[in-house]
Amino acid sequence: MKKLRVPEPISGGVFLSYKCTSHCKHCMYACSPEWKADWISIKDLEEVLTQLAAKINKRYPPGFKRIGINYGLHFTGGEPFLNFELLLRAVKMACELKIPATFVETNCFWCINDEVVREKLVQLRDAGLHGILVSVNPFILEHVPFEKMERAARIGREVFGENVLIYQEFFYHQFKRLNFEGPLSFEGYLQKAGVESLDYVELIPMGRATYELGYLFRKYHATEFFGKSCREELTRPWHVHVDNYCNYITGYCAGISLGDARNLDSICREGVDLDGHPIIEAIVTDLKALYELAVKEFGYRELSEGYISKCHLCVDIREHLVRQTNRFKELQPREFYVHLR
Repeated sequence: MKKLRVPEPISGGVFLSYKCTSHCKHCMYACSPEWKADWISIKDLEEVLTQLAAKINKRYPPGFKRIGINYGLHFTGGEPFLNFELLLRAVKMACELKIPATFVETNCFWCINDEVVREKLVQLRDAGLHGILVSVNPFILEHVPFEKMERAARIGREVFGENVLIYQEFFYHQFKRLNFEGPLSFEGYLQKAGVESLDYVELIPMGRATYELGYLFRKYHATEFFGKSCREELTRPWHVHVDNYCNYITGYCAGISLGDARNLDSICREGVDLDGHPIIEAIVTDLKALYELAVKEFGYRELSEGYISKCHLCVDIREHLVRQTNRFKELQPREFYVHLR
């Protein structure tokens, strides 16, 4: 039996939900307000955190609290502050399990005044949270005014000290210098800040970005990506994710589940059976195999305009397959493919 070896995670994140207040053009996970509010259950959350704690905790010295994008554990989505009570419960669980370097990611939609921000962050800190990541970029700016991001960063430093990450610092300082007020369209941002600002965008060409921001990239024929695989991404142990349906997701590869994270011990010990997961087998071998499977069995047609990356080719084929069949159990959650475009 062919197996994909899956290493134990050394850091990761837990999706409380894919539901978000924003429909960001760059979102790798296709989050949006249109998603169903399927919040992770308390039972699943407890099982997932227990499994992750057993793997992550042994990678850090006792009491390690210094947060980083690829350290410890973060709570994410979607937008976790849409369900503050669940977020608070999750933080308390992580604290009881002594999970190191815990933080929450947010788009700051909820930061309406200083009092609200301080109250919520103090509650989270007192429950055991170690820090916060404030998302700042031109895509979130379309939905959330910069003053809310600035407020979260400022009060976050009061509450968490140095354990505040601003992702990305360049845009935080640029927005402040240009005195942006209110939401601003991406086109409006480019007019005010200049196209050269895109040189600083850490834009990963996968997920929704492949469709909504594809015009920013050079495109290639599908054959350009034949001979390439995604084995390295799918076996990456850092910054893994578990979504609210308990799908175990590695390499930012949204829409591909390596299995049920409530059985993470089994996934890491036994690996993924490739005979039972033909899509995973194809993409860890050669994207040509994925392409040929989709063309021969499901009538897939190459995009005439081409693809910006191997991730674009992969996700476009997977979207087509989900529309044609429910045969491939690893293509989860299926709703991800509905909200890509």
